[in-house]
Amino acid sequence: MIRLSKSSIGDLEKTAVASVLDRAFLGMGPEVARFEEELSEFFGRPAVCVVNGTAALHLALQAIGLESGDEVLVQSLTYLSSFQAISSTGAKPVACDVESNTLTLDWRDAERRITPQTKAIMPVHYAGGVGDIDKIYQFAKQHGLRVIEDAAHAFGSIHGGRRVGSFGDVACFSFDGIKNITSGEGGCIVTDSEEVLSAVRDARLLGVKGDSKQRQLGDRTWIPEVDRQGWRYHMSDMMAAIGRVQLERLCEFARRRRQQADRYQRNLKEVKQVKLLEYDLENIVPHIYVIRLLPLIKRETVRASLKEKNIQTGIHYYPNHLLDYFRDEQSDDLSCTDVLADQVLSLPLHYELTDNEIDYICDTLISILKSGRRR
Repeated sequence: MIRLSKSSIGDLEKTAVASVLDRAFLGMGPEVARFEEELSEFFGRPAVCVVNGTAALHLALQAIGLESGDEVLVQSLTYLSSFQAISSTGAKPVACDVESNTLTLDWRDAERRITPQTKAIMPVHYAGGVGDIDKIYQFAKQHGLRVIEDAAHAFGSIHGGRRVGSFGDVACFSFDGIKNITSGEGGCIVTDSEEVLSAVRDARLLGVKGDSKQRQLGDRTWIPEVDRQGWRYHMSDMMAAIGRVQLERLCEFARRRRQQADRYQRNLKEVKQVKLLEYDLENIVPHIYVIRLLPLIKRETVRASLKEKNIQTGIHYYPNHLLDYFRDEQSDDLSCTDVLADQVLSLPLHYELTDNEIDYICDTLISILKSGRRR
């Protein structure tokens, strides 16, 4: 089976983890501190590590002061964690439409949904691309909104000559097993805001003031001072050990992912039944490779036929406004997202995927689309 996604872990990562195991200190300690230092150097501004990307979003949203009744503008076509991170603060995620060519947030649609309760906007960097991020920041400034970037797909991507995460308000990344780099699980928050950084550092360790510094010095706070809600969201040294090695390998990972996406683009560009997304492969590091199947083509039939040929596929994503928990009458007019819900199809993309496998996937897909098995 050609897998949809896969971690790329080698001897260097295993050796790094073994070193942590040999020290017999598995919690948050010096390895996390070093990973944060390296990430801060990478971005050119402070980074704080946490247990996963969802926790990064949750802590960032809490740190900007969201409360029950507040609203956050976010595209519906995103992973469930974006919505859950918002709702976990007591705030309401307000589902917005996407741009059809990039599947990133349509700020014009978001503008229609602003209310006096709107406090922030969360652009999602779909498949590694940032969409119209400059306009989103202009829009946010005009309306006095905080910007929390869900950059889980975009580690290593470039915009305007700068790394995603090196500019803007607050950016949140994921390091789970299949992201552009992994720490097994994990994530980070990157920002210049000392207020946000301080709040995140405390909240990731149950809200205990200053405990992050103590832990990374090999100690802990025995008489805690707590004045706000906290969570057990800290990263472990084992995770950080993997992440540090993966960060060093980013260039090779990025180069290969770009090559793979480019090969897909060239193989599929003349296929009439498929609409390709806009991928700026000189600047983004694609986390997933997504195509759109044109109307009347039954996606599940295509997926089943590809699976028969040992090709895994995925759906990124099922729109959140169609889920019972987040359904809202005001979300009934997401025209682009509603169409895309039945069209998006993710093809395999990971570091170890070969050119021959990509060609086989494309040839098989084209054969299926030209046959009666697609309806």
